[in-house]
Amino acid sequence: MGLLILAASPLTPLRAEVSKERFDTVVIDAGHGGEDTGARSPDGLSEKDVVLEVTQRLAGRLRKSGLNVALTRSGDEFVPLEVRTAIANEAGGDLFISIHANSARNTKAHGIETYFVSLEASDEGAKQVAERENDAFERTGARVGQGQDPLVALLGDMIVTEHLRESSEFSKLVQAQLIETTGGGSRGVKQAPFVVLMGVQMPASLIEIGFLSNRGDVKSLSKKRHLEALVEGVARAVEAFRKRYDARRGVGPDGSVLRSN
Repeated sequence: MGLLILAASPLTPLRAEVSKERFDTVVIDAGHGGEDTGARSPDGLSEKDVVLEVTQRLAGRLRKSGLNVALTRSGDEFVPLEVRTAIANEAGGDLFISIHANSARNTKAHGIETYFVSLEASDEGAKQVAERENDAFERTGARVGQGQDPLVALLGDMIVTEHLRESSEFSKLVQAQLIETTGGGSRGVKQAPFVVLMGVQMPASLIEIGFLSNRGDVKSLSKKRHLEALVEGVARAVEAFRKRYDARRGVGPDGSVLRSN
């Protein structure tokens, strides 16, 4: 964040360039893509397609609200990990949202769950989800904890620590909003070592929008109305997080800077 030296009376709104202070950019990551289809339902609905549609709809929704949006992929192509994180970081994102669809051997498993990063998974189920999603990046050599310079690893840990609280905050907001707008089942907020969340220098969450191994979830994910409900839930959470983010940084609703001496 940029350094602003302010000489003014307490809580005096200053018209200033605050692009580095206020919340204005969201990076949306559609999981998988190209030859990596991700999970697939018995009737052929693929994760890469459904998450791309949700991502594109969400991008349009957020842009209408005045936010800048960067996409890690806008079509059906495989995007390596280092490219995804580079896109996010070069965009100067204030929030990173990775969209995925789940799968499980137990076909009764259903619902929405949201993750933020941790070196240790919160439970065995979270560990398995992270391992499945991380498999897509092994072909690029981007394995967690392998071939990584110690200094880079240390800086990564510092970045994760800096943004951990805000990642947790957004994850809870978006999980609650998604359950409210979709009426779907909630599997809660969890933590796991997702590779895609480790390289971004901003608060980050990964959302599993449903199970492609569950008939009910597949039926819902095949309906435009349900996809719009998912988009609305994420958008509401982003707006709530945006307000809190700006308030903590002393930025008013109109973009003015409010600082107390």
